[in-house]
Amino acid sequence: MGALQERIKELRTQYGLSQVDFSKKMHISKQCASNWENGNVMPSVDMLTKIADFFQVSTDYLLGRVSDDVISTDGLTDEQKNHIRMLIKDLLTANGK
Repeated sequence: MGALQERIKELRTQYGLSQVDFSKKMHISKQCASNWENGNVMPSVDMLTKIADFFQVSTDYLLGRVSDDVISTDGLTDEQKNHIRMLIKDLLTANGK
């Protein structure tokens, strides 16, 4: 299975969405979502961007070009961004990293 198919399925399940739920949110058929996850069809560039925006990750992450997902902090205050940084640091420390 390729990176794109794996990432779409992984993110969908992390968000607690069935293929039907995901399809409704993306305004596509369930068959289309299934085809993406099975590697039968690739989403268009426009749809790839919509998927990335929906899951708040980069298209490079979806395509497997980078291993770390990037979470957008657009619209957050500097204080909120710093809070997220501290939370990530605490989680990494708790995981021994």
